[in-house]
Amino acid sequence: MATKSKATKKKKKGAKTKVERRIPKIIGVMFGFFALYLAIAFISYIFTWKSDQDQVLSLSWSILMDSSISVNNWLGRLGAVASNFFFYWGFGVGSFVLIPVFIRIGYSLIKRISLLSSLDFFQKSFMSMCFIAVLSAFLFQNSSFPWGGSFGNNICYWLSNFVGQVGLTIFLIFAVVSWLIWRFNPSVEALPMAIPQGSIPISLPSFARFNIGEYFKRDEGDEVTEAPRKRSKTSIASKTQEETSNNPNSKTLRPRSVEDIFLAQDEAIPQTELAIKPSLPVQERSSDLTLELPDTMVGEPSNDHAKPFEEIELKEFGVKPSKARADIESRILESALEIAPEGEKVTPELRIQEENEKHNDQPFDPTLELSKYVPPSADLLEAYADQKVEIDREELEANKDQIIRSLLNFKIEITKIRATIGPTVTLYEIVPAPGVKISKIKNLEDDIALSLSALGIRIIAPIPGKGTIGIEVPNKKKQIVSFKEVIKSEKFQTAKMDLPLALGKTISNEVFVADLAKMPHLLIAGATGQGKSVGINAIISSILYKKHPSQVKLVLIDPKKVELFPYSQINKHFLAYLPNEEEPIVTETTKVIYTLNSLCMEMDERYDLLKQARARNLKEYNDKFIARKLNPQNGHRFMPFIVLVIDEFADLIMTAGKEVELPIARIAQLARAVGIHLIIATQRPSVNIITGVIKANFPARLAFKVTSKIDSRTILDSGGADQLIGRGDMLLSVGGNIVRLQCAFVDTPEVERIVDHIGEQQGFAEPFFLPEYVGEDSGGSAKGISASDLDDMFWDAANLVVINQHGSTSMLQRKLQLGYNRAGRIMDQLEALGVVGGAQGSKPREVLYFSEMELISLKENILNK
Repeated sequence: MATKSKATKKKKKGAKTKVERRIPKIIGVMFGFFALYLAIAFISYIFTWKSDQDQVLSLSWSILMDSSISVNNWLGRLGAVASNFFFYWGFGVGSFVLIPVFIRIGYSLIKRISLLSSLDFFQKSFMSMCFIAVLSAFLFQNSSFPWGGSFGNNICYWLSNFVGQVGLTIFLIFAVVSWLIWRFNPSVEALPMAIPQGSIPISLPSFARFNIGEYFKRDEGDEVTEAPRKRSKTSIASKTQEETSNNPNSKTLRPRSVEDIFLAQDEAIPQTELAIKPSLPVQERSSDLTLELPDTMVGEPSNDHAKPFEEIELKEFGVKPSKARADIESRILESALEIAPEGEKVTPELRIQEENEKHNDQPFDPTLELSKYVPPSADLLEAYADQKVEIDREELEANKDQIIRSLLNFKIEITKIRATIGPTVTLYEIVPAPGVKISKIKNLEDDIALSLSALGIRIIAPIPGKGTIGIEVPNKKKQIVSFKEVIKSEKFQTAKMDLPLALGKTISNEVFVADLAKMPHLLIAGATGQGKSVGINAIISSILYKKHPSQVKLVLIDPKKVELFPYSQINKHFLAYLPNEEEPIVTETTKVIYTLNSLCMEMDERYDLLKQARARNLKEYNDKFIARKLNPQNGHRFMPFIVLVIDEFADLIMTAGKEVELPIARIAQLARAVGIHLIIATQRPSVNIITGVIKANFPARLAFKVTSKIDSRTILDSGGADQLIGRGDMLLSVGGNIVRLQCAFVDTPEVERIVDHIGEQQGFAEPFFLPEYVGEDSGGSAKGISASDLDDMFWDAANLVVINQHGSTSMLQRKLQLGYNRAGRIMDQLEALGVVGGAQGSKPREVLYFSEMELISLKENILNK
């Protein structure tokens, strides 16, 4: 019964998924036909409105149902009522704008594109519809045809009474001219300008000479140059540009927000020594406790008003184009719609390729195709009011006295104690008296926790590199480490790393940034609700903030299907997946196996290219390709980093076993040199999930709070993770050194704003596709199996397996009265034809067919072979 119930649930789940995928497409097609229907009705209304208006002027359902009413509209009574409603009661000829709006909605639903990406289009369409209605009503005031509809007539009537006919005329002319300037931005530099005699010509500041929407990119440490613009040779702006370009030290930058000028600087809170003496009233002992708070935002006073705009230094993310790249961009924009002699449209991608071939003497720029890409800004993130570190002197003194008293109760004396305050944990460093054994203090962990009434403490005996013993005590008032604060820090902005990860802050309140490329793989574990998913979002967001889409690709595997789905919107920017897949986020076990094997194929292909290029790693190879020392005609290409993220590894091991573990182990062992890195997370860090093979190839481990010491030892090879306080409190182990961190908090709405910002920008023509992998269970034809090769009991066995959703050799023996060898041979044939998955040891095989109809289709294919 349990097996049938499980099979029924799988069928219902599969049916529900199919319905969820098809309904939006049906609705999208419906919107398309609705747009076509309105277009025909509107066009017909122009010719038939006089005869039909009297019949359909009153809005009533009875008109649609009254068969005695005769109309001339091409689409009958419904068409006459709909067109009259939009024209007469609505926006007049401006109603035609609704047709492309409905087409856009239908297209987005069919292609499964978020409607939020078209929000700007909808806003402009609504504004255009309103303006067309008002303008039409004004131009055809005496016409009986409802050119502007009720909306246009009423607005026009109100404005004419408010500002008069002349004022309304001026207002509409101003609106049209403003729109033309905003849309086409005509150049006015060539217009003659009379300078009165005796006046002094004043040079315009550089930002006043920029066209609206013109941006510049810059690399860290690189010189910044302007993108080329067409100018009059005699103009002042041209002269200024020439002087700027001749000066190698000049820096011309695009305008940025004031927030970027003043950068936050993170400083560690100074260690505070606490005097060891009898307890005194707080007022008397305050002089013994010297606490110094750092400024959360540090910035020197700006004197930029006395400088030209070019001298203001701004810190930006992104990549700055070289001068040759700027020339290429200009020519691409001018001739993006150029028609080739054969009548073929010259696309921007083809133009980029041609221009690159013309500039073989210049370094290759991988970011050229998306040269206008703008990285996310810190404004998309939340700033939490309670992120400022507050120090409670009374709490520090009380904890100090309790630690000293607890140690004295066990006859342990100390000579010095000092505190380092972090966002959620305070580290008390003690220096024991001579002759005191460290093991005695280590064994008092629970006793000290009891005396401090703390959630849980952690003793580090001794602290590596110091002659002290550390006691980490949770703060009563915990601060949230916002992701905004971390990515705005100087340490992250100036980080020259291949794959920088802004993980959070240390217990000394310092921003912690690590390089995934140096780890080179990361294993994450933690119990449910302890911050594991937030940590994964912080890691992925760090890459999105720092890297260009051409420099890194993400392969996202989410068996839970609900954690990583927001990132599907950036599939043409940062994601990589198998070709012909509907969803860029991998969720099904079979496709996970295909994806992992595809990554192995990509890894082998990259090693072949490195061998041909005589390069030892990806960095050396890409440097040679950028320097144009490798010929693309020989198969060479610029290779981005690939980061594989698996959100719940335990589920994959339980369902697929060795089919998942073996390719992951192979990638972890070999893929570092070719720029493929793994991030694997699980909430069950048991030995059957994190095996010895996995642990051996993941030297970097990140542990959130776990439920037992055994789990802590499994993930970190030491205790401590079971004594964390949760909510982002974590331990990072790299090369045997363990660092305690508070994870940067990034909420789901913040992630959605980041991916919306990226997804709304132009992406690549097609996503980054991994090599196509054909599985061993992809069908009988691939194996060369014909109907004559199958056992006589094969179809009976297939029906039995599918109906029971249970694939095991022992079941075939028992139900069909077969011997072991024959049952095993039938099971091998079921696996070869894709009916069941691979062997999983003593566990039953996964059944890949869910209905008898699928078996019937398979049987027809085999018989017709």
